[in-house]
Amino acid sequence: MIKTTWKTIFTGALIFATLAATILTAQKKTQKPVLRQMEKLSRGLVAVNQGGGKVFVSWRMFGTDADRIAFDLYRETDGKALKLNDKPISDVTFFVDENADLKKANAYFVRTVAGKKETERSAKFTLPADSPVRQYLSVPLQTPDGYAPNDASVGDLDGDGEYEIVLHQAGRGRDNSQAGFTSEPILQAYKLDGSLLWTINLGKNIREGAHYTQFMVYDLDGDGRAEIACKTADGTVDGKGKVIGDKAADWRFKTGETLDGINRTGETGRRNAEGYILKGPEFLTVFDGLTGAELATTKYIPARHPTKENPTSEEMKEVWGDGYGNRVDRFLAAVAYLDGARPSLVFSRGYYTRTVLAAWDFRGGKLTNRWTFDSSSSEENKKFAGQGNHNLSVGDVDGDGRDEIVFGAMVLDDNGKGLYSTGLGHGDALHLSDLDPTRPGLEVFDIQERFDDAGAHFRDARTGEILWKKPSVKAGEDGEGPGRGLSLDIDPRHKGFESWVFGAEIRGLFNAKGEKISDKNPRSCNFGVFWDGDLLSELLNRNVISKWNWEKEIDEPVFTADGAMSNNGTKSTPALSADIFGDWREEVILRSTDNKELRIYTTTIPTKFRFYTFMHDPQYRLSIAWQNVAYNQPPHTSFFIGEGMSKPPKPAITTNAGAKR
Repeated sequence: MIKTTWKTIFTGALIFATLAATILTAQKKTQKPVLRQMEKLSRGLVAVNQGGGKVFVSWRMFGTDADRIAFDLYRETDGKALKLNDKPISDVTFFVDENADLKKANAYFVRTVAGKKETERSAKFTLPADSPVRQYLSVPLQTPDGYAPNDASVGDLDGDGEYEIVLHQAGRGRDNSQAGFTSEPILQAYKLDGSLLWTINLGKNIREGAHYTQFMVYDLDGDGRAEIACKTADGTVDGKGKVIGDKAADWRFKTGETLDGINRTGETGRRNAEGYILKGPEFLTVFDGLTGAELATTKYIPARHPTKENPTSEEMKEVWGDGYGNRVDRFLAAVAYLDGARPSLVFSRGYYTRTVLAAWDFRGGKLTNRWTFDSSSSEENKKFAGQGNHNLSVGDVDGDGRDEIVFGAMVLDDNGKGLYSTGLGHGDALHLSDLDPTRPGLEVFDIQERFDDAGAHFRDARTGEILWKKPSVKAGEDGEGPGRGLSLDIDPRHKGFESWVFGAEIRGLFNAKGEKISDKNPRSCNFGVFWDGDLLSELLNRNVISKWNWEKEIDEPVFTADGAMSNNGTKSTPALSADIFGDWREEVILRSTDNKELRIYTTTIPTKFRFYTFMHDPQYRLSIAWQNVAYNQPPHTSFFIGEGMSKPPKPAITTNAGAKR
């Protein structure tokens, strides 16, 4: 007979637990990591006539390429192909051709090299005979009368591995705080040669302005072609001419009508309601990227009121804080991998007071609501009210492989639950990346549009812990607090990103630890861009790219895009800045001064660094999707890029879904 004791039982349990843990560990080691479904790109080869008989040629390295991959570059002239390199190119992804006959057309392509064998061949890029000396690719436009090219996004609309451009053509716009009629917002899709694929007119029941039309361009269903998603209404006309909703409906308030208003000091009264659209059905629509045809339409979440289809001004005021649309008609949008593998849409409403975000999956031609977060739905959620910015960001802040929504001063987890709220409130600028590489994980630099002890703050992206903050001070009788804030690595003497702010008496340049390293800061506080080939970021403002000279403490222009201009007034933002083609550095899309073309500017400066395309870093790719949202912000990678950086980690992605290239 076996004698049972507590010691025997405990020992057996311990052995069992150890065995179970060993089996679980072994299972985890054998399980394949979850891979994110990403677009399958071509090599994105581009050739630029530099002048002086030189042609600068660059191409992409993929996030799925082997580290040792090499390339052979060919130039084809008069039907004959000539290899230009003596040995495979393995350290960079560019080449300067100094022997081309530029009186003739020259077609360039690369072949990948594995060992001593050439394998894949890229598509050709043809530099026409007598091509002009210029640093941009021209995309001719069909701009409607009274309109101008505004924000843009990119996606592979036809499945050939090359990006197409989706462009918001903007007419007369109005901010939410302003009455008045606006133009009808128009979206157009162009191939890089200027071929117009389609035009979508969002109609009279969508106001024109930065806060109304957030359009997402992404391959949402994994078929190898990108879709377009945005808010629509009665009278929206898709790319095939089909009308969504009631074609004759006009929900705009007429001249002479008034609504309950509220001013900056909190005083209420009746306001001019002309042009506001606060009644009528609201939709979320997914359009086909190739044709512009409507694929799926559903009711927009949230509605203007929780229970009333057409609420009165007083009823909206009870829910949002004003009755004339300044708070209710604040929209943001993003794409996020909420399950870690496939992309979902996230569309929101409100951030000054009540805040609601709704996540959607587009699968099998249908839109399905994944979750909805409402700051008014519970006591726990109320602390998330009033924390949103005029922008947002997306990234895996907690390291679980799934994305979170960084919504200003708060963060939502991938499941639609609140992760944390700092309580610091609304702001105008937001940056998410590994801003401080001496700390684990990601950080957030955010500014607050108010005067208090945190006019700007730097926090742990996962926990919300405030690592440092700077007070904002009112300089005059009026003001809103800081209006701009930027975080980039621009000084090699300090590890990590430097941050600075415009407005509210927050002066100087701060390192990643919050220490003031200079009483001066760059004159630009809008965008950054990787351009000159080193690991520091350049500054992008209007049509000028500058470099911060940390020794002289001045920003010095390195490139000016003559004949081109930026968008969005004093915000001076490009139509888009992204790694669209060529090597890892970024392109800048600006409109020509006559609004007849988009110009995609690309660098021709040699670099000693080779990275995979930023578009295969999921966080960076998603930041290109949300870049057009409200007050545009520059994109950031999920890893630290800057002086003293480590090798970027391999992205956990797959590009095998969808169409073959």
